[in-house]
Amino acid sequence: MTQANEMTGAESLVRTLIAGGIDTCFANPGTSEMHFVAALDQIPGMRCVLGLQENVVTGMADGYYRMADRTACTLLHCGPGLANGLANLHNARRAGSGVVNIVGDHATYHAPLDAPLTADTEALARTVSAWVRTSARPQDVGPDAAAAMQAAGTIARNLATLILPSDSSWGRGGVVAEPLPALRAPPIDPHVVDAAASALRGNGSNVLILLGGKGFRAASQRLAWRLAQASGAAILGEFVAPRVERGAGRLSLERIPYGTNAAVKVLSRFTDIVLVGARPPVGFFAYPDKPSRQYADGTRLHVLARQDQDAEAALNALVDTLGVPEAAFPAAAARPQRVTGKPTSEGFARMLGAVLPEGAIVSDESISFGRGFYAETHNAAPHDWLHLTGGAIGDGLPVATGAAIGAGGSRRVISLQADGSAMYSLQSLWTQARERLPVTTILLSNRKYNILIGEYKDVGAVPGQTAMNMLDLSNPDIGWVKLAEGLGVEAVQAHSLEQCADLLEASFHLPRPFLIELVI
Repeated sequence: MTQANEMTGAESLVRTLIAGGIDTCFANPGTSEMHFVAALDQIPGMRCVLGLQENVVTGMADGYYRMADRTACTLLHCGPGLANGLANLHNARRAGSGVVNIVGDHATYHAPLDAPLTADTEALARTVSAWVRTSARPQDVGPDAAAAMQAAGTIARNLATLILPSDSSWGRGGVVAEPLPALRAPPIDPHVVDAAASALRGNGSNVLILLGGKGFRAASQRLAWRLAQASGAAILGEFVAPRVERGAGRLSLERIPYGTNAAVKVLSRFTDIVLVGARPPVGFFAYPDKPSRQYADGTRLHVLARQDQDAEAALNALVDTLGVPEAAFPAAAARPQRVTGKPTSEGFARMLGAVLPEGAIVSDESISFGRGFYAETHNAAPHDWLHLTGGAIGDGLPVATGAAIGAGGSRRVISLQADGSAMYSLQSLWTQARERLPVTTILLSNRKYNILIGEYKDVGAVPGQTAMNMLDLSNPDIGWVKLAEGLGVEAVQAHSLEQCADLLEASFHLPRPFLIELVI
């Protein structure tokens, strides 16, 4: 055992993280992190998962949290390494995931010399992190790590970034810090509960209960259903949903549509919206002659639970205030039947609903092809569905990878992945192969940025040859089977729904990843 006065800052960091319950590190290290890497090698208790690009690393940490409900850490190399991972840290922040980022940096005495990798790492970290600190001395590292874990472990699941200069890492005098107590969620405002109850009593059929965050979990769904049955209110989920518990025995819950026109139409009839871990519904983007707010003018918003509050506790308080009785979910309809023929969005969703195994996890970055998948999968076997939350594409493959680890490797992950966004983080396939993870990727190959073709029309731009060439991925074709095989993942191309279903079911019995390129 290293004596306390001889312990390096890096050793104190690893021991503090493990003492605080973090046992998984997603990493892409460099020179400034080598002492931390050495400490990980010497101290048992931390699973280290290598990602070949930082945006894969941060996306894996997001997916891990969504399924494990536990914080993981990332290990990133200096400011540029953190910058490479910012897009999926943005998505993780919008998902409410708890992540502690460990970012190596130049030694304190070397930073003023403006070496090539010098950057304003704290400024970069603050773009996505609720908590940022630089450990200036080895003695600070353990206590700072404990504070970072406390920040990341709040109910808001804030991102915390601890910047570790290399001399703080290799220097002696590190101390192991005890875990700090968890921060309690802000209490539910009884006045908001009373206002929501009044709206439900007086005009329930014109009230929307809008779920977000942990409101998508089955326990919260049951409470929302009781309220709806007693009052006549409608229930929807916000479009950006980190993890939805779905399938037989759960609520057949739809989300607000992505498109502004469709969303405005759906929300137009409601006089009141009760927000349960959800944000007021607004468009992803502004469009000419379309409103930014998707709800009608004059709609009353009742913030029953903010993102940093307990959604289930808030719904329980509203149930108690109204005194609503128990209400069972409607009996599940028949499971979808397998379909054959050319892949269409509806047919694919029905096929998926027919073959999904119980306990499956779906990581969905199908983009425009998958917007109608819910309607045909409500009655599939019980499963979890993970969505792109922050709009920064490139999270589907990393989130699937981290989710498989977060679920302990015991549940099959089905990654629904558009081809354009897959190219942002295809290195995830290598980590899936290295870790032998039970992930089946269905690569939806239409050889174009189809979502951007739709956005091009929605903003009123006039299409032309140059514009369409910029949204085309067919010249040259991307060889997904060869790419996957080159990264260690077995892959096959399919052209029909029956081919895809057969390959999908066969993959469920494999103790390793598999990729199906479905040509659509």
